[in-house]
Amino acid sequence: MRIAIVAESFLPLMNGVTHSILRVLDHLQERGDDVLVIAPSTQDSVASEVVAGAFVHRVPAVPLAGYTNVRVAMGGVSRVKRILADYAPDVVHLASPFVLGWRAVQAAHQLGIPTVAIYQTEVPSYAARYGVPFLENWAWNRVENIHLMATRTLVPSTFALNQLRGRGILRVGMWRRGVDTGRFSPEKRDDGWRASVAPNGERIIGYVGRLAVEKQVEDLAALAGMPGTRLVIVGDGPQRSALEEALPDAVFTGFMGGEALARTVASFDLFVHPGEFETFCQTIQEAMASGVPVVATGRGGPLDLVENSRTGWLYEPGNLAAMRGHVEDLIGDDAKRRAFASAAHASVQGRTWPALSASLVRHYEDVIAGRPLAEPVETRPRRHPVVEPVETTPRRHPVVEPVETPSGASR
Repeated sequence: MRIAIVAESFLPLMNGVTHSILRVLDHLQERGDDVLVIAPSTQDSVASEVVAGAFVHRVPAVPLAGYTNVRVAMGGVSRVKRILADYAPDVVHLASPFVLGWRAVQAAHQLGIPTVAIYQTEVPSYAARYGVPFLENWAWNRVENIHLMATRTLVPSTFALNQLRGRGILRVGMWRRGVDTGRFSPEKRDDGWRASVAPNGERIIGYVGRLAVEKQVEDLAALAGMPGTRLVIVGDGPQRSALEEALPDAVFTGFMGGEALARTVASFDLFVHPGEFETFCQTIQEAMASGVPVVATGRGGPLDLVENSRTGWLYEPGNLAAMRGHVEDLIGDDAKRRAFASAAHASVQGRTWPALSASLVRHYEDVIAGRPLAEPVETRPRRHPVVEPVETTPRRHPVVEPVETPSGASR
């Protein structure tokens, strides 16, 4: 088939949206499909015009204020409509649509081309985190308009599914994310790397992700002063300098990818993700595939990924004392941590990208043929009660007040 993928962000920017697109492109290339990627322009003069067999059509874009490596596409619906009309795809895939994707869904609708929209980023809830809460309602209106117009919307978690259904968007199905269990594996554990960052045999607490406001990495300051531990922050972004100042004892590695990332994640003793606005959280799944138990907020995508008292712990958003208590619980008990690690590894086996990409192609075929969603979808996440630990030792970290988010915001 002929597929146009409209990417809100794409290479050279690497994030969850780009990663998913790349894995899908690999699958479509193997199938022999004809694929066009429409993406914002880049300042990278060596950016490839062909990626995994797909031609990349760049549209004019400008950098986002305060986050210069993120570029926002300019222009109107007519520009995208001309591109789609010339290419004449069978289906348009909207990857995390918001700005460029809004124009694309209108253009495809006008041309009578079916669309599959992937809800992957909870953009409206970013507004409060970035200090512009008055934009949240406007952003939700944009999200609703896009997904009401799309032929079908796919979400990565039951939390996201309920979120959109609660806003009147009913043509919603589930499409989770795959994980490369060959690349992310306990066998990649690197004792040499561990010795380089924790020379005294400290237990390594790791985080992987963008260093941006919405990830709430500053909450990891609640782990300061925990005896016998070393905090390692993997990633880069606009908050790096501020976080290096706020977390002076942490090791900051910068951006990592490929085998280096796989070795690093497998070398953690525990993975902690403090972000409250994850529709899925691929890095949690990669940590679990690497045999690393997880402590994460009990909201959004982690509700589907982490099973309390089996593969990790979930804590109530904003309760940083609970986060610290759960970390102390696993760091201080080697046998429990190993049991959680084994269960975490087992829980993600079978979630391969080829299987997930094949499922996506079936959604393409459905909308092209005009078929409705054929299977019932989950409407409730697994219920893992958020268990608060009993505090056995005095806290040695300053009390950090939870960040308030607007009523009804979610991520």
